[in-house]
Amino acid sequence: MSDTFFSGAPHWTWFIILYFFVGGIAGGACFLAAVLDWFGGPEDRPVVRTGYNVAAVGAILSGALLTIDLGQPLRFWHMLFQSANFPAIMFKGWSPISFGAWAILVFGFFSVLSALGGMAEEGRLQNPALRAVGGAVRGGSGLAKVVGGVAGLLGVFIAGYTGVLLSVTNRPIWADSPWLGALFVASGASTGAAALILLGLRRGASEQSLARVSAFDTKALVVELLVLAIFIGSLGSVNRVWLSFWGLVLLVGVVWLGILAPLRLHLQRRPVASAAKLVLLGGFLLRLATIFASEGVDRYRVAAGM
Repeated sequence: MSDTFFSGAPHWTWFIILYFFVGGIAGGACFLAAVLDWFGGPEDRPVVRTGYNVAAVGAILSGALLTIDLGQPLRFWHMLFQSANFPAIMFKGWSPISFGAWAILVFGFFSVLSALGGMAEEGRLQNPALRAVGGAVRGGSGLAKVVGGVAGLLGVFIAGYTGVLLSVTNRPIWADSPWLGALFVASGASTGAAALILLGLRRGASEQSLARVSAFDTKALVVELLVLAIFIGSLGSVNRVWLSFWGLVLLVGVVWLGILAPLRLHLQRRPVASAAKLVLLGGFLLRLATIFASEGVDRYRVAAGM
């Protein structure tokens, strides 16, 4: 059994779990929106605008959730600037936390710009300053595609960053496999697509556009299932920790309800909304089980053969 079984748990709150979930959706939705922005047609514009809106709101919520979780939330700016040498920036390239804080900030900047461009495209901006900014990156323009492309690439990083952050800790499950980041990327892609399906239905998305998103979600779910299997297999003897309640959540909630059931619905061309809801449920339960199974290791010492 890995010696990481005897390190202390961080005891994260629900704010961090929600941050992992929201960040994955925001990153996946932004990436898919950028792909459709570059390679899609006019019928895809409602989904593209929706994706950028999801990314912008998700980036803002992610920052807020991280700030609230801090012991002293009002000092969140210390993550970005040197308190004793303001406005000199605080950036530590070797620190996943510092790197991630800046990535969220930059991702938020580009995703908000893309969202404003989409609003300008629809004529929804009344404030003169916002209308000027949105007009500069108006949806469908060349500059808008560049901004959206940068946001989409950063979205992939944001979706997988949380998994990488967990893997560099000294905790069982998290530190025992190099596949956690890839798993979170795949899950972010599937949950991001699911969010676009549900919201796209309300934003006037065409059936053809929703079919494209559904096809992408199908592929993302297949990749997620394969990566999850590789992740579980790479844990070796640590897998005995899944002989617990969280193992049941992983098997029933994530694999069965969150991946296999929506895959079946997609392949049968059943209502896409039902599949999307199950995908979102599975994505949340994946992060819940991954975090709580590791944090509860001290209660499962029998799994370590002790």
